[in-house]
Amino acid sequence: MFDSGVGGLTVLAELRKLMPKAPVIYAADIAGLPYGAKSEAEVAARVAGLLGRMAERYDPRLICIACNTASTIALGMVREVLETPIVGTVPAIKPAAKVTKTGVIGLLGTEATVRQGYVDDLAREFADGKTLLRHGSNQLVALGEKKLRGETVSVDEVAKAASGLILQPGGENLDTVVLACTHFPLLEPELREAFGKDVAFIHGAAGIARRIAHLLEGQSFGFFARSFAVTTGEIDDFKRLSGAFERHGITRLRKF
Repeated sequence: MFDSGVGGLTVLAELRKLMPKAPVIYAADIAGLPYGAKSEAEVAARVAGLLGRMAERYDPRLICIACNTASTIALGMVREVLETPIVGTVPAIKPAAKVTKTGVIGLLGTEATVRQGYVDDLAREFADGKTLLRHGSNQLVALGEKKLRGETVSVDEVAKAASGLILQPGGENLDTVVLACTHFPLLEPELREAFGKDVAFIHGAAGIARRIAHLLEGQSFGFFARSFAVTTGEIDDFKRLSGAFERHGITRLRKF
């Protein structure tokens, strides 16, 4: 399970409900964080290179790119070069279009994610006739990382980072927000308080977990296999996240 940081833990939480004993290698490219501030070429090269090396070293039976930015930019490229089955993460525009009553949907992602043509394609296919407002906030990624490290994150900080979504023309009619970054569900309590009780929040973690479970259906896992996490960043900083990983059955943290 690969992400730029710890946002993928929101996907892992859903996967544990379906496959509680499956051994998982969680890979956090914290040295490359944030992806949202990088160019498409930088993200594609970094993700393809890292996943190639990780696939060679760990020989996983499946890879999940638990990152919207990495998926919308590099998923096709990685699938071309690796034989391992790969599950990506894309903005949950389809379910949001079914839920909205006002017809105004907000897309909250990183700066890189919200500008992708992939998002345009999803909007045309699943939200035709609806209004899709977009806002890219790399600051919300940093706040999600901060929160999981046990640091205080205020509603005001989150509201400020997300305010560009609702301040757009038509934002007053917004009733559904797609959290198009796996970090953002970590901040859902603060986002709910900032946007108000009449706004619904949707993300794809449960759907991704179901897809992984479906692809691995019928496969057995050896009792000797154990989960662990690796980081491309500093191991001392990574260990500050040990409590968050332990909640998902991961007690071993390593440097990649």
